[in-house]
Amino acid sequence: MFELTGFQRDLLYVIAGADRPSGQQIKESISDDVGEVNHGRLYPNLDTLVESGFVDKGQHDRRTNFYQLSEAGQEAIVERRKWEDRYVAFDE
Repeated sequence: MFELTGFQRDLLYVIAGADRPSGQQIKESISDDVGEVNHGRLYPNLDTLVESGFVDKGQHDRRTNFYQLSEAGQEAIVERRKWEDRYVAFDE
């Protein structure tokens, strides 16, 4: 996952937390946290995640696509969190 940008990693987490979200739903969700995200930024990054095998893309209907984590995407998040925990471990 180190080859991804921070924005692409954030998209993975947003997709992981939703049930087959559309691009518009992803845009609204991530915009709540990072500020307005335009289509020109969102969709090329989603395409990169699909092309890299972290995300699967399907169709809700003829006009609306959905996105979901692939098995590789799920594994990447688990491995990323393990890596982060090696460096950032707080006692709760």
